[in-house]
Amino acid sequence: MVLKSPRPFNSMAVTFLLSCSLLILLSPGAGTQTSLPAQNTWPTVIGTDKGLYGMDRLGIVRPLWTGGAVRKILKTANYWAILGDQGILVSTDLLRWETRNRGLPVKTIKNYDDGQKTFTYMVQELKDLEALPEDPETLVCATKDTVFLSRDAGKTWESLGAPPYRTNGIKAVAATLLPAPGSAQPALTVFLSHSTYGIYYRALDSRNAGWVEMNQGLERLETTTNPDEVSDIAVAVPTGSAGNGSPRIYVSQTFRRRIYQLNWEQKRFTPIWSDSADFGTVDSLDIGAQGIRFVQEGAVMELNYPPAVISAVSSTSLVTRDRPDLNSFIRQIPSAWGIKPSSLISWGSAARIDEDPVTLSELWLLDTGTGKEAARGKQGLYLPVNHAMESRTLAPYLKVIEESALDMVVIDMKDDYGRLRFSPNNPAIPEKGRVFRPVDIDAFLKTMQDRGIYTVARIVVFKDPELARKEGGKFAVWDSHNRKPWVGYYDQRQPKGTGADKDSSYETAILSADDPTYEILRTYYDERWVDPYSEEVWEYTAAIAGELIDRGFDEIQFDYIRFPTDGANLGDAQYRWRENGMDMDSAILSFLRHIRSRITAPISIDIYGANGWYRTGARTGQEVELLAPYVDVICPMYYPSHFEQDFLAQSPAEQRPYRIYFQGSQRTERIGRGQIIVRPYVQAFFLNVSYDRQYYNPDYVRRQVEGVRDAGANGLTYWNNSGRYDDIPLRGAPGL
Repeated sequence: MVLKSPRPFNSMAVTFLLSCSLLILLSPGAGTQTSLPAQNTWPTVIGTDKGLYGMDRLGIVRPLWTGGAVRKILKTANYWAILGDQGILVSTDLLRWETRNRGLPVKTIKNYDDGQKTFTYMVQELKDLEALPEDPETLVCATKDTVFLSRDAGKTWESLGAPPYRTNGIKAVAATLLPAPGSAQPALTVFLSHSTYGIYYRALDSRNAGWVEMNQGLERLETTTNPDEVSDIAVAVPTGSAGNGSPRIYVSQTFRRRIYQLNWEQKRFTPIWSDSADFGTVDSLDIGAQGIRFVQEGAVMELNYPPAVISAVSSTSLVTRDRPDLNSFIRQIPSAWGIKPSSLISWGSAARIDEDPVTLSELWLLDTGTGKEAARGKQGLYLPVNHAMESRTLAPYLKVIEESALDMVVIDMKDDYGRLRFSPNNPAIPEKGRVFRPVDIDAFLKTMQDRGIYTVARIVVFKDPELARKEGGKFAVWDSHNRKPWVGYYDQRQPKGTGADKDSSYETAILSADDPTYEILRTYYDERWVDPYSEEVWEYTAAIAGELIDRGFDEIQFDYIRFPTDGANLGDAQYRWRENGMDMDSAILSFLRHIRSRITAPISIDIYGANGWYRTGARTGQEVELLAPYVDVICPMYYPSHFEQDFLAQSPAEQRPYRIYFQGSQRTERIGRGQIIVRPYVQAFFLNVSYDRQYYNPDYVRRQVEGVRDAGANGLTYWNNSGRYDDIPLRGAPGL
């Protein structure tokens, strides 16, 4: 296995490309398409968040298509294809573009403005697009949970389904011709990578054309049976004198710098390059004449094909770090680029290499870190609102903030029970809520501002008992079986008359149908939910958020911005505000789009730790990659107590909190494609589970903080529901 460093790509060329792009994109008329040259005069084509642009050999940049964002560019022998927020478009001349989304699923977004509903229809986000190297008329693409095939260059698409795994999470696809199982004849073979379950392939022209798992040789996530996520799959087809050989298939990993080559006969991946980093990303594999080009943090690299020795060269020079104009620009546009190196000859290339174009994407990795600067780097604690009512009860928290060098507080303004913990000026707000023991937010905010403390108003969104009971349950998640507001429950079978609390409003005893000596103890969760599809719920939430910003809060934080997940009767939950074509993702996206149209202050959202760890929004609608464009901060709850108790508990087991927060913070940032600030919640409480019983102490908390710090995350928040912060590190604690 080769373990030396690959060589960096031409940094001066990329800097020059950015400079030219900046001048043109910011000039008047950049969005129009007029008097464009033929495609052969565009040696460089750039995909950006604003559209597709061409740069000629003089460095002049002109728009080619400005209908949306471009995430990936494909150049085949017959056509150009782009992948972006408008789906897939194809052109033979870079002048006329045809949308090719027929057969791909559509996402419905609900808009609500001035009491009127309208709808926006868009192609479901496509995770990847690849052409069959042997026949460019064949394309494969994928949504989060389904692979699609086209045999006519995208004019029509058919679903290939997906393996029967339990969550969504497709990251990459590819296709080539390989000998089918039990046959020497080549068959069209499609590959996919899944965030949790690894690589699968499907030989379409064979008798048994189902999806088959193939993960041997891939490095696994520690203490699990799953391979760590594969970020990209690339196919190299032999040409010239080697044209009769078999295709070579390479894959890379998202959360560790590894590149593998597939041995198709053995169905096993062999590592061909890695480094010693504890964490790192390799993405956007590009097959070149001399080697494999790829993107990693801060650099575009090139890896010689094995068994050639890889040059060891510094990888820190690609992006100019002392140019604020370029740094600002690179955060705005390069979600994907295509570069044909012939345009870069004058910048020091040794020979003309027009025949070896470079196509790169995921170039956000070159310079990550967006989100509103005001929200960056904040470290604070959750302050129970009851303790902020008086100066006497608030004083201990101000002392903790001072002694622990914190600069932020998060406080409930709408709590877990749907109660408003402030007195609104807007009379429409209490009509849907209930004011309960309100804090004097004007006095509270002045106290915080006088001390330079950043203030975050926590709003619990869709878990809301108060709103759920309003107007006869109009806004509630509905129980389709019992025809009333839905409440989740779980059942326990036990001998009759043992342990049922007859006085509890949350428990009822039901005689067992199969044995009258037993009963079912039915326990109802202390939760009531409102419908995430309801535009009136969105408007109510937006009104609260808008007033709190006007009153002086620095940031709005949404918690329980998800669907209910618990209950044996979850299948009975009915969403009456759901419009045709909407799903969980589109409900949450529609809500956030509505909020973003109403407030410009920083927005943060709280998510399950698992939704920040894996590329999935299953069961909750919390898919980081989709939510990131609409928020500034994502706050994953990586509480060690909430994961499987042996997860990352390898020796030394006491380092488990560090591992979870170190890896988790970086994984969320990568899944969010560098668009958001990651500010995790740190577990500052004991939970009666096996790992906590053995290891919870102040070092447990400190190790979480060290993991966040070493991951380069931009802030953290301590969580203790009761407000007891005896275990958090003090200013100047060792190692901090």
